[in-house]
Amino acid sequence: MVEIKRLPNDAAPVAQTLLSDGAVIVENVATETLLDQVLADFRKPFDEQGLKFANDFNGYKTRRLGGILALSRAAADILAHPLVLGVADRVLKRHCTNYRIGSSTAIEIMPGEGDQVLHRDDDFYPIRIPGVEFQISAMWALTDFTLENGATRVVPFSKDLRPIDGIGDDEIVQAAMPRGSVLFYLGGAVHAGGQNRSDSPRTGLITTYSLGWLRQEENHYLTIPREVADSYPEPIRRLMGYQSHGPYLGVWPGDPDGHWYDA
Repeated sequence: MVEIKRLPNDAAPVAQTLLSDGAVIVENVATETLLDQVLADFRKPFDEQGLKFANDFNGYKTRRLGGILALSRAAADILAHPLVLGVADRVLKRHCTNYRIGSSTAIEIMPGEGDQVLHRDDDFYPIRIPGVEFQISAMWALTDFTLENGATRVVPFSKDLRPIDGIGDDEIVQAAMPRGSVLFYLGGAVHAGGQNRSDSPRTGLITTYSLGWLRQEENHYLTIPREVADSYPEPIRRLMGYQSHGPYLGVWPGDPDGHWYDA
């Protein structure tokens, strides 16, 4: 039976396994204090606007939130966690100068929600480049992920781009993991949310990190007010996209790397 490997909190072997298997879990990374604060920050937005993304793909009993850094300052410690950045450095910087957050979404799967359709996150880009992963994903368990409450379903080794409609149930593994753990998977890995057969919600925070020369899936310049973006330290602003890629792409007068040339 195929499984998702579970490794210690060490970026080098995690990145190596991610590249070879397409998915890997690291357990018990985030602290209880951090998780409690992030969940508290999300509670009111979840209740007030969490169903605005409801549709056939996202589900009708699943709450979702975007613009995460505008909702929770504590979430920055998750989005820029040293383990995540260490893995992203090793996987993504093979094909870019820098990377940035592609999207970040809080997801609360409520009781009664069914299985999400299997998909690849990279499929929203209109092309593929052989051997190049456009992004990686880090799904944090803000609550326990169990087989009953909708733990993320993953198809290990599906970065080979096998047809999704040919994938059998025996190839799918649920990423059950304790609260504070993180599941990494490649943009080319097939995955989906799971069915919640329990009586409690399953809450996670999924963030993608994309190559710096790609258009971000979420437009952080619009979803995060400029005054909020400016209030974060430079590493967070860079992850939002406030940096150029090399000396030409995305250059503007406030470029933190000083790239600015008169036409």
